[in-house]
Amino acid sequence: VQVVESGGGSVQAGGSLRLSCVASEFTGSRSCMGWFRQAAGTEREGVANIDTEDNTNYAASVRGRFTISKFVDKNTRTLYLQMNSLNPEDTAIYYCAAARWSPFHWNSPAAYNYWGQGTQVTVSS
Repeated sequence: VQVVESGGGSVQAGGSLRLSCVASEFTGSRSCMGWFRQAAGTEREGVANIDTEDNTNYAASVRGRFTISKFVDKNTRTLYLQMNSLNPEDTAIYYCAAARWSPFHWNSPAAYNYWGQGTQVTVSS
């Protein structure tokens, strides 16, 4: 399984960005995918996740501003994160992750089996 993110960049506060992630050869009827982020000097935190039935979870800090979605084509899954109303506190490296089994604690990094290399998002005030 390969996980590759794209779409990071720099934006001013109030702006929008859309992250994409492609997970190749990733299948599983009870799997899920998610976005995590890690700011400098902090632990990696869950941003949002989505399972095979399109059930979603969001961190309280992004709910109402971020939207997670996915597209499935055979054995390839494409994950998106639409980020609106960005603020400087959203600055971080954003990681895409995939779990073979949808975890009880959706925002636990240890529950995810595959990770992308990360993409930087910088929001200036």
